[in-house]
Amino acid sequence: MNELMEHKAALIVEYDGTRYHGFQDQPELGTVQFEIESAIERLTSEKVRVRAAGRTDSGVHAKGQVVAFSTGNMLPSPKLISGLNHFLPQDIAIKEAYHTNSGFDPRRHAVSRLYEYAIINSQWRSPLRERYAVRVQEQLDDVAMGKALKYLEGVHDFANFSGQVSPGMSTIRNIWSTSVQRKDDIVRVKVEANAFLPNQMRRIAGLLVAVGTRRVLAEGALETLEGTIDPWSSGVARSMAPQGLCLMQVNYKDFPPDDY
Repeated sequence: MNELMEHKAALIVEYDGTRYHGFQDQPELGTVQFEIESAIERLTSEKVRVRAAGRTDSGVHAKGQVVAFSTGNMLPSPKLISGLNHFLPQDIAIKEAYHTNSGFDPRRHAVSRLYEYAIINSQWRSPLRERYAVRVQEQLDDVAMGKALKYLEGVHDFANFSGQVSPGMSTIRNIWSTSVQRKDDIVRVKVEANAFLPNQMRRIAGLLVAVGTRRVLAEGALETLEGTIDPWSSGVARSMAPQGLCLMQVNYKDFPPDDY
């Protein structure tokens, strides 16, 4: 790292994850991180690494991803936004930019993250909307889904809602708030938590669909937490497809900074 790179820039990023293999850079695969780092290099001539609040999976979208990087270039925020957007592809956009303290870490300092999973509850295809939602043909009982989701609020071991985790990694998470909202044929599942495990949100959505179609009782959410039932192995529930999932917002105690 160049010694001049003593400043930290932070960005609020929106992206359509359809054609990307997730946020985190992977050799030979297109990722959101690679595109952002490439745009920064083209704008500032600095080769940097960005750190994000959440490593969204392949196909997952974001409206409020937060990334930060060290830089020796103090471009004013409006010029940083317009310059990066000039070099970014159309499916990634910088919405806001800030110069913040050098110790800011968008992942470690995040207080909570808000995700939304969108479901089209319809018999008929919706080609335009299905890029950002998953269609379920069977009629969903969204009241039962909301009841089930309430069982997951609080501090729990979510190992039974997680994909593969690194050895020694804690599977305890704190879900602060939840909601299931229906408007016409769109059902939106919102969950705010301190952090999420791999595939946790997509598995939660899958269990709720099983509850909404009456294959599992609402109390099955608690039983899944406790490990007395395993809806995944039995095939009653499945992890939902990525295109319905969106990182809506990341919350911090002292970010964005007050003086910007």
